[in-house]
Amino acid sequence: MTRSNCLLAVDAGNTNVVFGLFQGDDLLKTWRMATLIARTSDEYTAFLHGCMERLGIDSNQIFNIMVASVVPPLDLPLTQAFKEWIQVHPDFVRPGLKTGLPIHYDPPQDVGADRIVNAVAAKELYGSPAVVVDFGTATTFDVISSAGAYEGGMICPGVQLSVEILHSRAARLPRVDIRKPENLVGKSTQESIRSGIFFGYLSMVDGILKRLVAQLSSSTKIIATGGYASLIGSESEYIQHVDPDLTLYGLKILHERNR
Repeated sequence: MTRSNCLLAVDAGNTNVVFGLFQGDDLLKTWRMATLIARTSDEYTAFLHGCMERLGIDSNQIFNIMVASVVPPLDLPLTQAFKEWIQVHPDFVRPGLKTGLPIHYDPPQDVGADRIVNAVAAKELYGSPAVVVDFGTATTFDVISSAGAYEGGMICPGVQLSVEILHSRAARLPRVDIRKPENLVGKSTQESIRSGIFFGYLSMVDGILKRLVAQLSSSTKIIATGGYASLIGSESEYIQHVDPDLTLYGLKILHERNR
């Protein structure tokens, strides 16, 4: 493996920071760590050094780093970590980057970096028109028109966030894990919450997608990504593709367009 064909893609989100190592077109491995504002550059360095060591990769083989960050306080420690670890300055997804994606948003710079990256990946890998549903801290719907432009979308509270708010604001309601319930009608408080969250969220997602498909085209590609994409996507009437690594591949595409 040569240093020039290794790319580290980094998706710095509100819940997790996800790292993906590419060799050419192949995504070799992904790692994730919880997003903590107080985490230092030394902690990132130690984490990544350990990951590469276990994978049998010499850190000097990594020549390029592409980052999508929606948590500005992480940008400096991540940059410092990369510079100290392998003497590479990362490229961030920011206004002015060549995306190949006209952005119809007001103002364009308000679109989250992860949403742009997902839209780029969806257009490139699946075609357009398309809708990306990203099940993260927030659940976002991003629309790519048949002309290949980013048209905007929707932002909803995420699945886990909904559970946490319900637990924190209702004293007698417990926190539950999120999975498909065995029964539609819950026979206990935990089962009732689990059923309400799962089927309620599924109905919301499919209801929005039904409206979007009607507005766009019956040929619209629907791609799900993010932590709960497999859980919701497996039951959705509209989601056609579940791609947990969509953001990482979008970062790779953007790197190639801008190097």
